[in-house]
Order: sequence, then structure tokens, then C-alpha cells
Amino acid sequence: MNSTDDRPVALITGAARRVGAVIAQQLHAAGYDLALHYRHSQGDARMLADALEQQRADSTLLLQGELADTAILPDLIERVLAHYGRLDALVNNASAFYPTPIGTTTPAQWDELFASNARAPFFLSQAAVPALRQSKGSIVNLLDIYAERPLADHPLYCMAKAAQAAMTRSLALDLGPDVRVNGVAPGAVLWPSDGKAYDDQQAMLDRTPLQRAGSPDDVASAVLWLLRDAPFVTGQIIRIDGGRTLSV
Repeated sequence: MNSTDDRPVALITGAARRVGAVIAQQLHAAGYDLALHYRHSQGDARMLADALEQQRADSTLLLQGELADTAILPDLIERVLAHYGRLDALVNNASAFYPTPIGTTTPAQWDELFASNARAPFFLSQAAVPALRQSKGSIVNLLDIYAERPLADHPLYCMAKAAQAAMTRSLALDLGPDVRVNGVAPGAVLWPSDGKAYDDQQAMLDRTPLQRAGSPDDVASAVLWLLRDAPFVTGQIIRIDGGRTLSV
């Protein structure tokens, strides 16, 4: 058991890269010890953990797992508790994202997108509830503005994120007063990787009141605020989108 009694512990899924890694860095800088989940990005996860360990020894735990396998989710929580003795925060960040145009969509795509964006966050949260009740902890779900304003040719992703948004509000109702549950819905803060760029990036920004993209740090700051500085906030989904959802 490595965590001190006064250091909170956060489990972050999909923590090895991109927004998840930035959330990890900000929470760590704020004094959290971390359980860093990854699926395939072992090298990135190890590099992140090594960098954080140089800043504060014995402050990270690496957890590999396929979140679509719901049978392993209680074990992930148990490993965090065995290592740290507590859990104060769960950040459901891991997500699959790709187009599924009508006419080409398959049941396998349905299963994958709902597994990562709705089923795994729910069952991991359920497994974490006893520990979070004990610590008076908090859950933050990484959502998407497309849960409200669908993206063309991405019906399954949008549907899964809408389910996760409903889950956020439902869990906030059911887990109060002991556990707060909120969401963060980013807009354009980091363009998709692996060549999945939007054709109309500049047009998208032109329709945004702040006229620019945000950054992963903007998202991470909102996550930290919800976890640490918002004790009377639950059931809310904060849009980090530069006002983009205001445009038509």
C-alpha cells in the first residue's frame, strides 16, 4: 500500500496518450496519486509513468486491460485498492471513435462503440462505487458535444455518447449524497489521429464564438475542477467547446 493517507487517488482510463495523458499530468501536479489504465499503448503509458515518478516517487500504478471485457473491471478497482488503499476519483476517458455511415454499419461496430463509450464506463463506475462512497469521491465522464449535436456519418458514436450522458445524470441522482458524478464535453481541442481529420476544420472554428480550437489542458482543467473544487456540483455536463454549441 503506497499512497499516503492525505494524497487522493484517481483512476484514469485511456491515460497513456492524448487528452488522457494531459489529464493525468494535471491531476498528478495537483497532488493526486494515479492509476493509469491503458489498452495497447504500453510504451506511451510507461513513458508517462516514468516521467511522473521522477516528479514524485511511488505515485503511479499502471493497469493494462480491455475495458470491453466487463469481467475484468472489478479486478481493476481491486488492484487500485490493493496498491493504494483508497480510491477518490474515477475518470472515464477511454473511448473508441470512428464513422459508421448508414448502410455500412455492422453489429460488431455497435458492440465496440457502445462497449467503450457506455458499457465499460457504467460497469467500471459500478465496481468503484463502494470505494468512492467511502472516500466521498467523484466520477467524471469524458463525453462529447456530439451527444447533443450529432456528427454526420457517426450515428453509433453519437448514440453511445448520448447514453453515457444519460448515465452521468442517472448516477448523479442515484449515488448522491456520497458520490458526485459529472461530465466534460469537449469541442475542438485535439483533432482525430490516424488520418481521421475533418475536411472542414477551419469552417468549424469559424462557427465557434471564440474562433479557435481549445487544448487538452482546457479539458484537464475542467476535470480537475470537478474533482477537487466543485463540492456542490453533480449531474452536470460542462461543455469545453469555445461556445461552439451556440452556433447553428
